[in-house]
Formats: sequence, structure tokens, C-alpha cells
Amino acid sequence: MALVVFLRGVNVGGRRTFRPSLLARALERLDVVNVGAAGTFVVRRSVSRTALRAELRRRLPFETDVMICDGRDVARMTSDDPFAGQPSGPNIVRFVGVSNTRHRPAPRLPLSFPSADEWCVRVVGIQGRFAFGLYRREMRTIRYLGRLEQAFKGPLTTRNWNTIVAVARILKQAGGPRV
Repeated sequence: MALVVFLRGVNVGGRRTFRPSLLARALERLDVVNVGAAGTFVVRRSVSRTALRAELRRRLPFETDVMICDGRDVARMTSDDPFAGQPSGPNIVRFVGVSNTRHRPAPRLPLSFPSADEWCVRVVGIQGRFAFGLYRREMRTIRYLGRLEQAFKGPLTTRNWNTIVAVARILKQAGGPRV
């Protein structure tokens, strides 16, 4: 089965920097595809999560949270539009937050920071380990994205919806999540 890896807090603000393309090349035997610069990978060969996590930790020059998801879960999430009926435009970014565990208990939705009336970050849906949200392209938004981990009571890494769609496309090109 294909796996999707999301590394948390890498290549941001000059901290925990590395070259994802080099890591993907080093993991060539697992048929790893790098997606962007934020530490997102599709692993198309069969490997246990434990072995994959150990291999990543051994090869990364720093400690970070590693979220590993089944490819079929990512494919399922993109089969519907979790942002239907939500505002869109050039100043609004759709994102997915990925955690290591299911969100239990889930916060009441929509979850808005700093407030429902003047939101910079808004979570509009939850599906298992995935939180779907929007954020405004404003300088103060970064401070509110940090509050998501408090709301979900644990580590959470975010990816632009376009990245998630690119991952789903890679999974589909490979004939779907391999079993």
C-alpha cells in the first residue's frame, strides 16, 4: 500500500533545513516521490510504517514529527470537495492539517482564530486525522496557525490544498494506492 509522509516544521524560516529531493533519491529503493519543499513524500513501495519512520529519522539531520498516512486516505479526502460552500479568492488559502492521531474529541466547528467575525484561520471540517481549513494571506495569520496544535491537542502540520491534490494525482498515476 502506498504511504504519504508529512514532516512537521521543516524548511521554514531557515530552521530544520534540508533538500527533500536528496532524501527522496536516498530512498529510491522505496520508490519515493518528493512533493514540494515542505517535506511531503509519496512512498509507492510496500514498507512498514515503523521501518519507514526509522529510515527517515536516520537520514534527517534533525528531529521532527513524522506523520505517515495511507495513500487511500489521502485519495479519499480528495474525492469530495471539503471546501464546498466556503469563501475563496486570491487572499484565501485552503489547507489541510495532518496530525498523528484522530481528533478526539473534535473541536466544535467552525473553529476560527481570532474570532468568527474577523477570522484569519478557520477550520471548517475534520475527517479522521485531517483538518480542513482556510487562512487569509495576512502577516498576523502565522500566529493563529500556531494555535491549531493547542486546539487539536497535539502536533499538527499543514499543507496547502494544492499539495494534497498533487499527492492524490501521484497516487492515481501510479495506479492508485498500492495494496
